Amino acid sequence: MRLIRYLKGDQPPAYGWLLDEPTGSYAGAIEGSPFEGFRRMDADTPLQSIRLLSPILPGKIIGIGRNYAAHAHEHGAEIPEIPLFFLKPPSAVIGPDEPIVLPPQSQQVEHEAELVVVIGKRGRWLSPEESLDYILGYTVGNDVTARDLQRKDEQWTRAKGFDTFCPIGPWIETDFDPADSLITCHVNGEMRQMSSTRDMIFNVRQLIAYVSSVMTLEPGDLIMTGTPAGVGPLLDGDLVEATVEGLGTLRNPVVKEGSH
Repeated sequence: MRLIRYLKGDQPPAYGWLLDEPTGSYAGAIEGSPFEGFRRMDADTPLQSIRLLSPILPGKIIGIGRNYAAHAHEHGAEIPEIPLFFLKPPSAVIGPDEPIVLPPQSQQVEHEAELVVVIGKRGRWLSPEESLDYILGYTVGNDVTARDLQRKDEQWTRAKGFDTFCPIGPWIETDFDPADSLITCHVNGEMRQMSSTRDMIFNVRQLIAYVSSVMTLEPGDLIMTGTPAGVGPLLDGDLVEATVEGLGTLRNPVVKEGSH
C-alpha cells in the first residue's frame, strides 16, 4: 500500500493512501494514524487534484555514509568496517516538487539518491532477524550535501543539515523488498547515478540492528541507507530526479537562495 501525506484545497495536511486504476491514480483519506490502527476511506480524489507533501515528518533522520563501495572509492575513502552514520535535522525535510535551495555558504552542492527506511514502531537493541517487523515502509530520498563544507569541516552536520537538504517522497510503500532494486539519479534528464540495493555494504536488516544498538528508534524515524557512486553538482535551474525501482521517482527543482 502507498501511504501519502497531502494537501487538498484549504484543508489541513492529512495522511492518505493511493489507489492505482487503469484510469489513473486516486487518493483516499485514512482515519487514524499510519503507525497504529487506521481505516482506509474511499479513494475518490484524482492524484492531480491534490498536492503531495513529504510523506512523513520524522523525529530524527539517520544517514548512512559510504554504504556503497564505489561511492567510498570515488571520494578516496576507506570502506567502513561498521556502519558509519550521522544525523540530519528534521528541518531539512521537503517533499516532492519542492525546491532544493542552494545556500550562499557553499559552492559545491551535490545530489545523493537513496533508499529510505521508515520506522513503524519503537525499538531498541533489535536483532537483524526481527528488524523488518519494525518497518512501516520505504520511500525515496536525496541526501543533498554541500561537499566543499563536508571536506572543510571534517564532520558532516553543516554540510548535510541546510534547510531543504532532505527531499523525501513521493509516498511510503509498505509492500516492498529492498534486496535488489535499481537506484538511479537524473539531473536535467542526464543519468548521474545507477546501482542496485544489492550493492549495499550493510543491508537494511544490519543497519536497523546497528543503529538501534546506539539509539532508540521511534515511529516515523528515517534511515537513509547510503548513496551509490556518481554523485555530482546541482546548479540553479536544475531538475533532480531520484528513483528507486518499485517505489517511484522523487523530483525537485534547484534554486539559489533568495530566488524562490
